[in-house]
Amino acid sequence: PPAAGWAGLTANIRLDPAHPALLYPPLMAHPLSNAALEVSPTETAQAIADGSATVIDVREPYEWEVGRMPGTIHIPLERLASRADELDKDHPVIFQCRAGVRSLMAAQAFAAAGFQARSMAGGIQAWANDGRPLEPDGGLVADH
Repeated sequence: PPAAGWAGLTANIRLDPAHPALLYPPLMAHPLSNAALEVSPTETAQAIADGSATVIDVREPYEWEVGRMPGTIHIPLERLASRADELDKDHPVIFQCRAGVRSLMAAQAFAAAGFQARSMAGGIQAWANDGRPLEPDGGLVADH
């Protein structure tokens, strides 16, 4: 019967913690994941502290206004290509967004164009979940 078939198909499906609304079969990585391009919130915090990378928030303006990571600059994803000449190809850049999907797309494109580009895995949501600060005081992670 169909119900048994569905039960068999769904028995091993798990939630992706970075994207709880999306389901993935077991052993299947997030379709956009790329360990070679991703850095952790801890690595990003260190890069902000020591200036070893420019950290760019690619979220929408309303997301930026509600809450942002200290030490980042804001270039919305839709404007990133037209502002690429403002970035130094010889200085690493870390892109970040809400959950790490938009920033990974940006990192993939910029790495292909010769930039030392990375994406912060888990986005600002992972940053906030780690108890790291947001600006302004009382800042929040906006829904997208």
